[in-house]
Amino acid sequence: MSEKTLTALVTGASRGIGKCIAESLAKAGYQVYLTYASKAAEAETAAEDIRAAGGKARAFHLDVSDAHSVKDFFATEIKDKTDLHILVNNAGITADSLLISMKDEDFDKVLDVDLKGAFICTREAARILIRRRSGRIVNIASVVGQTGNAGQANYSAAKAGLIGLTKATAKELAGRNVTVNAVAPGFIETDMTRALPESAKAQYLMNIPLKRFGAPEDVAEAVLFLASDKAGYITGQVLAVNGGMYC
Repeated sequence: MSEKTLTALVTGASRGIGKCIAESLAKAGYQVYLTYASKAAEAETAAEDIRAAGGKARAFHLDVSDAHSVKDFFATEIKDKTDLHILVNNAGITADSLLISMKDEDFDKVLDVDLKGAFICTREAARILIRRRSGRIVNIASVVGQTGNAGQANYSAAKAGLIGLTKATAKELAGRNVTVNAVAPGFIETDMTRALPESAKAQYLMNIPLKRFGAPEDVAEAVLFLASDKAGYITGQVLAVNGGMYC
């Protein structure tokens, strides 16, 4: 390990699953850089909460779909300044609609953030991790990338593509001791899912063998494992965290 601070970068970490992942990595001893696209106050609060608990964290505005912005961010904040060891591609958006009424721009923007954004960040991180000759990349996919979901053609396609990206980059980076894996959450209780009608949540629950919804901590623990030395011989895999919803 270099003299620079061992760092984990978590995109889209102002709240929900991303925030919980950032907190878990901070508790494990990493300096955490968390990014946000629009929730500046929430991201700063997330970083402050980590620091208040004794960890190290900084929040940065970053549009992961903008290649120039990502390249500049890595050049000014990551390269030669930190010992980047972990990248968690968590940033994602939804724009749900049935196929026949889905607008082109809604398809494009979901693919741009959820899939292309992960590709751009992975490309920049890989350039550092290859030279470091070790590292961990964890992509946050989704059960709908494995099963599909009505009204989410764009999101399902993006998450399925993210699984493909995981497997391809795992093969490319393995020779430099960099592992690339994905975590595919099922129904996780977040602000977004809590806003769903009770009838919809009841329908989802019927399809979960464990008969409960997941918590952000369930996903964070899976990420923490894949980012640890214990998972050093695991790469190119998709770890489903879904209560048996799809297995």
